[in-house]
Amino acid sequence: MSILLVTSSPRGNASHSTRIATELAEKLLAANPSAKLVVRDLVANPLPHIDPDYSTGIYTPAGARTQRQAEVVGVSDGVLDELFAADTIILATGFINFGISSTLKSWVDHISRTGKTFAYGENGPKGLVTGKKVYIVLASGGIYSEGAAVQMDHAIPYLRSVLGFIGMTDVEVIRIEGVGMGPDAVTAALAKASAKVDALVTSTVSKQAAAAA
Repeated sequence: MSILLVTSSPRGNASHSTRIATELAEKLLAANPSAKLVVRDLVANPLPHIDPDYSTGIYTPAGARTQRQAEVVGVSDGVLDELFAADTIILATGFINFGISSTLKSWVDHISRTGKTFAYGENGPKGLVTGKKVYIVLASGGIYSEGAAVQMDHAIPYLRSVLGFIGMTDVEVIRIEGVGMGPDAVTAALAKASAKVDALVTSTVSKQAAAAA
């Protein structure tokens, strides 16, 4: 088993999404001692935004690419290698201006490549990244999972859509909500998220045991 943990919060050690996502990764590792963990910190090592060299380079034969094209496509290829090697993907992000962080959006841009993670056929697009389990950990200052603000959540619907487009449809969401509403709200939100982590890990272990029986 291989776990890919992708963190993207600019808040560093104060990040609630990174904290809960790391907790999830560690508990999955504890339940699967032989598992391997790969961490991609998009704040410490941000991916380059898509530019003309990338846009042309991915459609240019490897031997005909310029040095700059080869560099940016090589970065993207490395991101894809990590994705395909992972059985489980954990994505952590803060809720920024009603969406995901720009650093995580760059990661999405690099993994969304025609002929690599999706392809077009007679029946339309087909996702090529299958058999993966995905966990999305989202921290937000307000409450967006219910109530009047639901329509302002463009993070989870977007991630579900783009991940599903490339074939990853087995997605669980862990929300850390209301962290902008005071210390007590933070404590409650983290406790609720941690409890969901425990429930999801227990469910995963049970399914693995059943499959092995």
